[in-house]
This record gives sequence, C-alpha cells and structure tokens, in this order.
Amino acid sequence: MTTIALTIAGSDPSGGAGIQADLKTFSALGAYGMSVITALTAQSTQGVDAVLAISPEFIEAQFNTLYQDIQIDSVKMGMLMNKEIVTTVHHLLKTNPIPIIVLDTVMVAKGGHSLLKPDAITAIRELLLPLATIITPNLPEAAALLDCDEAKTEDDMQKQGYELLKLGCKAVLMKGGHLPSNESPDYLITQNNTVKITAPRIQTKNTHGTGCTLSAAIAALLPNNSLPDAIAQAKNYLHGAISHANDLNIGKGIGPTHHFYRWW
Repeated sequence: MTTIALTIAGSDPSGGAGIQADLKTFSALGAYGMSVITALTAQSTQGVDAVLAISPEFIEAQFNTLYQDIQIDSVKMGMLMNKEIVTTVHHLLKTNPIPIIVLDTVMVAKGGHSLLKPDAITAIRELLLPLATIITPNLPEAAALLDCDEAKTEDDMQKQGYELLKLGCKAVLMKGGHLPSNESPDYLITQNNTVKITAPRIQTKNTHGTGCTLSAAIAALLPNNSLPDAIAQAKNYLHGAISHANDLNIGKGIGPTHHFYRWW
C-alpha cells in the first residue's frame, strides 16, 4: 500500500521550504502527499516579506475534510505560527488519531525572519510534544523549547535531547548543523538508546528548506521502516539533495535543495 502522508505547515511560494518542500519530498520518497496550510507567506530565496496566518476554523475545515475521506499514515507538522493554531492542531490530532506524528519545531526562516510567535513556544512544548512520535529540533529550537542556552558541544546536544524526551515525546532527533565542525552530527535519542548519525558538511549556500525536507522525509519513510532506518534513509536523501543543490541555481539568495536530484 502507498504511504499517505499529510503535512500541516505554511506555504512557501518559492518552492524551497514549507508545504511545497514537504510535498516534493513525499513524492521523491514514494509517499502520496496531502496538505493542510496554516499560513501564507510572501517569500523568496532572499527572505520573508510577509506572513498571513490562516484562521483556526479554516485549518480545522481542511483537516476534517481530508480525515473523513482518506486514511492518513503519518503527519508532519511545520510552521504553526501562533498559540491559537497550535491549540487547534493539538485538538485535531488528539481527537483524530494518526499513527505517526513528526514535529518539526519551525521557529525561524533561513534568512532570520521569525515564523513563530512567543506564545506558541509554550503551547508547542505543553500540547504537541506529548503527542509526537519524534521531534526534529535544531540547536536554537531545542534551546527555545527548554528555555536554556544553545548547545555548544555534542555532549550538550545529547543532554538537551534527554531533557526534551522528558517532556513527553517518544523520540528526539537533535540536529547539529549549527555546530562548527567538518561533519553535521545528529543524535537520535529515545528512552532505550542514543544513536549518532553523521554526514560530511557540504559547502553550499543553498540550504533553504533543509529542516522541512528532513522531517518530511521521516514522515514518508517511517510507516514502512524502523525509526533508526527511517532516520538514516532520510538523512541520506537530504545529503543528496544538498549535494546537488548548486545544480538548480534558483534565485539570488539562499537557494533550495534539489528534491528530485535522483531523476533530473
């Protein structure tokens, strides 16, 4: 059976991140993708110019229309923007179970524009983390969720991962891309063990949408793979997409990764 994956996130009209990146990733990895849009953005490779939140009522209408018709195997959550949207999504997932929930704690765009209101951080911590099969924070996002300083070492990463685990999620993928090293170290942390997953750091400015792509890849792969295997395959896919990002030559700023590098 084809995996059916749903993304609940914001729209990126430039196609590099958000809903558009998620749907490309689902397709590239053999999953059928669907979407519930939480926000519209006016953005390009040079940054975010404007953001318009979708009303909680219309987010609920989008979700209910899909859920009543189609069996959903996994859901990936991205940009949720404010407390009202977080509360709405929590209610929807609490009352309409989906087997796999991947939470990408999107807070800031690559260009530095904030995509999350301060009151939403507490709501995500208290409402969505306990529902999540896995969360995928980078180092600034992990620090914001824990209200602490950003991790500076791999030991700090692991400690913060365990602290996040205590908040109720089943697994944490701590992403170490912000560490200054020749590799990009990630740590998959569960109640049973910790697995380090590394990849060589790729020298390119074209990394727009990498976080969205990784979490979407996990949502596409997890229904048919163990958690460690899904993470490893997702990271391998992302590494290939970043490796070929310069082939696209899109825009004047931080360009997108190449989601279809295996076919183009």
